[in-house]
Amino acid sequence: MASASSTVTTLEPPVLQEWISEHEDLVIIDVRSAAEYENLHIRGSYNVPLPLLAQHAAQVKNRLGGRVVLVCQSGVRAEQARQRLASTGVDSAFVLTGGVPAFAQAGGEVTEGAQRWALERQVRMVAGSLVLTGLLAGRFISPKLQLIAGGIGAGLTFSAATNTCAMGTVLSKMPWNRSATEPTLESAISQLPSLN
Repeated sequence: MASASSTVTTLEPPVLQEWISEHEDLVIIDVRSAAEYENLHIRGSYNVPLPLLAQHAAQVKNRLGGRVVLVCQSGVRAEQARQRLASTGVDSAFVLTGGVPAFAQAGGEVTEGAQRWALERQVRMVAGSLVLTGLLAGRFISPKLQLIAGGIGAGLTFSAATNTCAMGTVLSKMPWNRSATEPTLESAISQLPSLN
């Protein structure tokens, strides 16, 4: 089990396109927030946001077939989901290289909805704005305010080292990133195909 969770199993968008037309047992799970999912998602995919999947991986596992592809915006959250599922015994899940945008760019069938900035873009905007504000405030108000820039830099370094993002988690809870249809455990699992 350790070797399965430490090996990244990726899938290129053109291969996923072939699998969609060739395999009835394919389950595509989009682990982004409901707002990101509504913005753009792979046609036929199921939305099970990463926090929900991470907390209830064993229940999700019970609804998965033999061919599982995990997707997000870039592959980072999908890899976290793959590792979480691997800890429950699902060692055959694939992570879509480049996420939903790469699939759309490769000509895959996607569904577009309300346009919002991707969560990762929001993180870059907030982090960049805080660094710039800290540097300018340090220059014109008090040199101590440059610690803001240092704090953001340390946070980004920690985020990269641990493959987590506290700022992304906070931003995902903001009103503009919320959806009226944020899935619950019951609704997320009930949408998945039944193995029976």
